[in-house]
Amino acid sequence: MYYTIVKAILRFVFHIAFSLKYEGLENIPKDTVVIFTSNHRTNADPPLIGSSAYGKHAFMAKEELFENKFLSLLIRSLGAFPVSRGKGDMGAIDTAVQKLKSGRSLIIFPEGTRSKDGKVHKGQSGAALIAAKSGKPIVPVGIVFGEKLKFRTKLTIKYGKPIITQDYVEISDEPNLRQISKLKKRYMEEIKLLVEGEPENLQEDSKNA
Repeated sequence: MYYTIVKAILRFVFHIAFSLKYEGLENIPKDTVVIFTSNHRTNADPPLIGSSAYGKHAFMAKEELFENKFLSLLIRSLGAFPVSRGKGDMGAIDTAVQKLKSGRSLIIFPEGTRSKDGKVHKGQSGAALIAAKSGKPIVPVGIVFGEKLKFRTKLTIKYGKPIITQDYVEISDEPNLRQISKLKKRYMEEIKLLVEGEPENLQEDSKNA
């Protein structure tokens, strides 16, 4: 009940604060938890995604945020768990898999840090590894707005079609690294497409076809 109330309040606040629009909510599977892989623009990204999609969610947060006891209690209650960035934190990977098994969808930002220019940068393989261990589908997400997020900014959250993990990797506790790389490439391409659109040369090719 607490989670549902907080989620509703956040959704209301976001609609007041921003000119907010959702695209592709119908792409989120209703019969299973999923792994949302998104570009990363602001600290508000996890609740922006979590308050718009149905169900309960979990997300990784940098371990420094858990040093404050009050903040730690708050974000843990909303599904956050700590990760040591840049250290290959396998404990966080295992926790993520357990969160999925417990019925929470996972929100993860493969870039690992916020993008300052709004473009999608190189991604990491954590989401692919979690998907390979859990077998859950990946839903790419694009958070799109101008240079800065401020009051009444036009903000669009785009949900792409789910990527079926088994089409790319064999589900295993020790996944094939080459398969992991292919899956990572796929969801990063989808995120980039949601955020930045098709490259101009592809748009021209489609017009001339």
